Amino acid sequence: MGFDVEEFDPDDVLWVRGVDYVAGWREATAAAADLTAALTAAGVPLDGARATARSAADGSGVVRLMWSVETVRAVVELMRGDGPEPLAA
Repeated sequence: MGFDVEEFDPDDVLWVRGVDYVAGWREATAAAADLTAALTAAGVPLDGARATARSAADGSGVVRLMWSVETVRAVVELMRGDGPEPLAA
């Protein structure tokens, strides 16, 4: 399982001439995919995890995460260096 990433919604952006909001959203989507791959490789459970890609006012990408308690605890263990065990290939 990976993150559910929402499609770019042009009506959800306050448009300012000359700012490339779509590029920021694409960058955020790619970052969410990279995070999914890394966490999956580390054995972190992502069931029910959600990432919402957005663009900030300056056009930069933003990823908002919604994780279960299980996922948060697994990431904490991973960051502390004491778990979880990698999944078998």
